Amino acid sequence: MNLFTRLLVFTFLLAVFSNAHANGDKEVAEINWVTIEEAQVLGANDPRSIFVDVYTDWCGWCKKMDKSTFQNADVVKYVNDNYYAVKLDAESNEKVTFNGVELTKRELARAFRVTGYPTFVLIDETFQQITPVPGYKQAAEFKNVLKQFDQ
Repeated sequence: MNLFTRLLVFTFLLAVFSNAHANGDKEVAEINWVTIEEAQVLGANDPRSIFVDVYTDWCGWCKKMDKSTFQNADVVKYVNDNYYAVKLDAESNEKVTFNGVELTKRELARAFRVTGYPTFVLIDETFQQITPVPGYKQAAEFKNVLKQFDQ
C-alpha cells in the first residue's frame, strides 16, 4: 500500500470515527410531553406544577420554540424534573377533561385566557393558580419564568 492510499484510508477511518463519536455525544434529550388528563393523574400521586404549551399549527414562533427553547438541554432537564409538560393545540376540537369538566382543546385554551401564540400556561399543583405567559421566549428567559412560578 503506497503512502497516498494509506493516507486516504486513514482519513476515511478518521471521518467515520469522528462522525460516530459525534453522533454518540449528541444524545438528544426531550421534554416528556403528556396529555392534560395524564398530568392530572400524575399530579394526584406526585404533585407538580403543569406547564402547558398552547400552540397552533400555523404559528411560526411556536415552531421556533419547539426547535430551540424546548430542545435546550437545561430547559429539558428543568421541565422534566419540576413540571408535567402538556402540548395543547388551540384550534383542535378534540375533547379533553380538565378539573372534571369536558371541553374541546380550543375551549380549554380560551378558558386559560390564551389570546395569542405562542402562549404557555402555568398551573400550580393544586390546579388553582392558572397563569398564561404570552410570547416567544428564548431558553434562559423561559427557564427563569418557570423558576419564578415555582417560588
